[in-house]
Amino acid sequence: MHILTFAEVCQRGEARGNRVFIRADLNVPLNDQGQITEDTRVRASVPAVQMALDAGAAVMITSHLGRPTEGEFKPEDSLAPVAKRLAELLGKPVRLQQNWVDGGFELHPGEVVMLENCRLNKGEKKNDDALAQKYAKLCDIFVHDAFGTAHRAEASTYGIAKYAPIACAGPLLAAEIDAIQRALANPKRPLIAIVAGSKVSTKLTILQALADKVDGLIVGGGIANTFLLAAGHAIGKSLAEPDLIEEARKVIDKMKARGAEVPIPVDVVVADRFAADAKATVKTVDQVGPEDMILDIGPKTAQQLADKLKAAGTIVWNGPVGVFEFDAFANGTKTLAMAIAASPAFSIAGGGDTLAAIAKYDIADKVGYISTGGGAFLEVLEGKTLPAFEILEARARG
Repeated sequence: MHILTFAEVCQRGEARGNRVFIRADLNVPLNDQGQITEDTRVRASVPAVQMALDAGAAVMITSHLGRPTEGEFKPEDSLAPVAKRLAELLGKPVRLQQNWVDGGFELHPGEVVMLENCRLNKGEKKNDDALAQKYAKLCDIFVHDAFGTAHRAEASTYGIAKYAPIACAGPLLAAEIDAIQRALANPKRPLIAIVAGSKVSTKLTILQALADKVDGLIVGGGIANTFLLAAGHAIGKSLAEPDLIEEARKVIDKMKARGAEVPIPVDVVVADRFAADAKATVKTVDQVGPEDMILDIGPKTAQQLADKLKAAGTIVWNGPVGVFEFDAFANGTKTLAMAIAASPAFSIAGGGDTLAAIAKYDIADKVGYISTGGGAFLEVLEGKTLPAFEILEARARG
């Protein structure tokens, strides 16, 4: 995948004295007082802004925030708290600009302007062509640095890239592209994927796509229960999708035909109810009774999978393998997390629950790359070409 990067644009001196329009992902959580409760995305946007400032550019940055109604401004939809936090991180003023679509506001090299919530603009989500052209007229260089929105074709993520004089990938997006290519396009073998979650149906296309690529496919959560059914095991009252047993078998057979495997748990941790204080009991998969609810993989299974991860060349991780929020059912996820941290393999992890597990076990610095985009990361795993990648590739080809 060849995409022009903002770093390359800056190295060529093309940013100096010019207007740079950065589309970031600043969709941060706010409390009832409108204060940011977790600022990871704001901090992640700083390198692109600093790169533009260091190159002598005038900087505009925008993002969506929440789910506003187009054309209807409400104070809770404002990027004002984000502008304030970005100013603190940059150590310089960040002016919030409302009603910016038609231009007319001053902006000089060395200055940073936060353009108000782009999803307030009519036509943004539908990628309105006229709106995209207005965006493009505001800038000399468009920088896409929001991987979390890369799977959406909107005016500020796709349309503007068609019309801006220069369209390129910011440092965050460029790093995502590099990590994805390293993990999926040119992986060091064996390539092991962990795909876990409550439902096979939500990740069936991912499982099917990975079955053609990976050497080992570790399934967890409710997904693993459906695979246990497919392998002929009873699962009691556990969460599963019996109507997808045949699809699970197809994935198992496809992997087997390639000499790859879907390791089926040999033991599990069960309880009689879904609760943090429920009694946890380890059973072999053949001992699961009609009243049992499987809430984690067992210690023997966890160790077997950990050994595979430690011997892997590349690891793709999406989802915890048990109810790790409850300590009694967290051992499986913790064991695999620690194995990933200890493995010499290149690892890429994505998805909200996965990031929560990484934070809980404090292994962020031991994971090769942590993806910033939930939906976009899943679509990449499905083998889809993301709209942002598509348009930036097209622009790079000229």
